[in-house]
Amino acid sequence: MPTDFSEEALVEAISRSLKIRDFTYRIEKKSLDARKKENIHWVVKTAVTSPELKGGEEPVQTLLEIPFRKRDKRIVAVGTGPAGFFGAYALQKAGFQVTLLERGKDVTARKLDIETFEKTGSFVSDSNYAFGEGGAGTFSDGKLTSRTKKISAEKDFILRTYIEAGAPEEIAYMTHPHLGSDNLLKITARLREMFTSAGGEILFDCRAEDITLEGRRVKAVNTSRGTLDADYVFFATGHSSFETYRFLIRKGVVYRNKNFAIGSRVEHRQELINEAQWGCTSLRGVKAAEYRLTDSPRDGLPVYSFCMCPGGKIVPAAPYGDVNIVNGMSLYNRDSPFANAAIVAGINLEKHLGRELDPLESLEWLEELERSFFRGDYRAPASTIGDFLSGKSGSSLGESSYPPGLNPADLSTMLPSPVSDAMKRGLLDFSRKLKGFDQGNIMGLESKTSAAIQVLRDRDGLAEGFENLYICGEGSGYAGGIISSAADGLRGALSIISRHG
Repeated sequence: MPTDFSEEALVEAISRSLKIRDFTYRIEKKSLDARKKENIHWVVKTAVTSPELKGGEEPVQTLLEIPFRKRDKRIVAVGTGPAGFFGAYALQKAGFQVTLLERGKDVTARKLDIETFEKTGSFVSDSNYAFGEGGAGTFSDGKLTSRTKKISAEKDFILRTYIEAGAPEEIAYMTHPHLGSDNLLKITARLREMFTSAGGEILFDCRAEDITLEGRRVKAVNTSRGTLDADYVFFATGHSSFETYRFLIRKGVVYRNKNFAIGSRVEHRQELINEAQWGCTSLRGVKAAEYRLTDSPRDGLPVYSFCMCPGGKIVPAAPYGDVNIVNGMSLYNRDSPFANAAIVAGINLEKHLGRELDPLESLEWLEELERSFFRGDYRAPASTIGDFLSGKSGSSLGESSYPPGLNPADLSTMLPSPVSDAMKRGLLDFSRKLKGFDQGNIMGLESKTSAAIQVLRDRDGLAEGFENLYICGEGSGYAGGIISSAADGLRGALSIISRHG
């Protein structure tokens, strides 16, 4: 179908293709084919029902349902991001007594704190781009794609729940669906209402500070607002909560090091990306052009783009007041004049440092790198991509969406040299693939694409050596992004539900 096709045009196309008039249909899949710039179009797969069609029955879709039965087990879930919320919500729907803890504020108060931070530079601990209701993903592009395999039932449940909470129905069939941060603010508040209407309890400004053990079981979660007894405990605090990692390790939870990625954010005028991808600066019926770029040489670190935000902005995503980290976000309409993405290199820290590390040392190394980008304020060290490639300071920076502003710097000296070298090689490759890519800015430290350490656990998320402790989502080291994190939390919940009939 043409990029700006109407519903009437789609109905006519179905009628013409099947030679029928009396029918109903639903869209099963919609994807943009932009391989040939002279013929960019939507590929639309539909399911059609009509008395004029002979034979065949409508396929039966197996849906994940959560049967309710009153149960006397008490659950404490820590973290309201996708993993924590969907784990807690499924357990509450199943009849357990669930208390959901959030160290930060509700999404409305959190938004106000972020707006104040961007205007004044006044950082609010526990209420920022990293912490608060909905987790870090609340202020993102809201991508709902995942490369995790064998989660189709969980993914369908998650998408249906989002739609019930007000998400556009297109997320059920778009190949690359997204919600946008503006939608996520409303959806997150509605999800909370759905959880509490089902009988769940949510405590804001409530930080989990420790756990009380009784043998191999967690007996209680010790919080800033008192002690909560629990039959099962969920930790889904994301990979920015370093103090949570540390007290869990202190309590005997076993983590190991894993490969992760670090780099910076690049930013271009969106029209430049549109021109490179489409051959024109705008395309009717399509919001903004995207890209996914990889450079995987035989020698050297792999480099790739991550969390590309078309028509978006770069944001100061520091989880703590003495570090400086950048991230990206977009609204649903993707109508900002800027496009941004992380350009990161995969790194094995033990190979990089030439020695074995325990997980706490890995956290310390990463934390020190994040601190090194903080120079007294939240301006992002930055240069043009061209200057980065030639090892110069960013003296001729272009305009940017980044609210605190840019600080000219030679990023190649601030990043670990193997990462910097790999990014230079990758950016040269990307500039060959996308015309004009070397004309953008590169800024800040992107260090939250993936967790640096990973908990040892069984396939359902139960922490090794514990009978009732689940660690899920991005903070577990097994998930990344909204869908895979939500599915990880949901699987942990289903494990508990199956244990109790």
